[in-house]
Amino acid sequence: MLRPVRADRRTTSPRSTAPLGRRLPLVAAAVVAAGLTAACGPSSEPAGSAAAATAGQSAQALSGAQSATPTAETSPTASASPSASVSAPASASASPTASRAPSGSASSGGGSAKPARTSAAPAPAKVPGPGYDSSADAQKQIDAALRAAKSDGRMVLLDFGANWCGNCKAADKVFAQSQTAGILGASYHLVKVDIGGNSSANSALLRKYSPSGGTYTMPVLVVVSPSGTVRTDTHVTGNPSLTADGINAFLRKWAS
Repeated sequence: MLRPVRADRRTTSPRSTAPLGRRLPLVAAAVVAAGLTAACGPSSEPAGSAAAATAGQSAQALSGAQSATPTAETSPTASASPSASVSAPASASASPTASRAPSGSASSGGGSAKPARTSAAPAPAKVPGPGYDSSADAQKQIDAALRAAKSDGRMVLLDFGANWCGNCKAADKVFAQSQTAGILGASYHLVKVDIGGNSSANSALLRKYSPSGGTYTMPVLVVVSPSGTVRTDTHVTGNPSLTADGINAFLRKWAS
């Protein structure tokens, strides 16, 4: 049998600062106690006043719980999350700009492509001065001229003569003229061989490139191809006119 609860023994306890999870059972217990008091019969105070007091305490407890609930729901993490979601698209929007940069540099590089280089024309061959060097190694000079001719496609012109030969001096004057020198430099490698002395080696070279023999009329002009083949020999054909027109016509004819 339940004993009546005296109203004067109930005191209003201060609001607990315990967490909401711990205060909810106390609120429920207060509501149950109020119902039990109303159902168990009379007490020293009217039942209505006890119920009102108990209900007031329950309302205060519930209002405290409601006021604490929004504080618990609002957290720094939740408020920070929107800023993080905004910063991510911003960084993503910057990446296409960086990805487009290489394509721009590639296009500018393509626009600055250099044109194909063309091969330059070979420099004119050196034209010897007037006279004949009796001390020169004529065979070595001819070999060098043939190697150069194989490289650049020019002909080799052998000029057999002597320093005391008048016709040879006349030919030298024409060779020194600018037009004739230009033809020689563009189309020939000129080698002058002295046959006016006692050089048996140079005489052997004359017979090698002009083998018909007999009496030679100087200068003897022999045109040799880069392969070493004799193309023309003035000991056989006769010398051209030892003038600019005669020698230039001869040189142009056998230049190619």
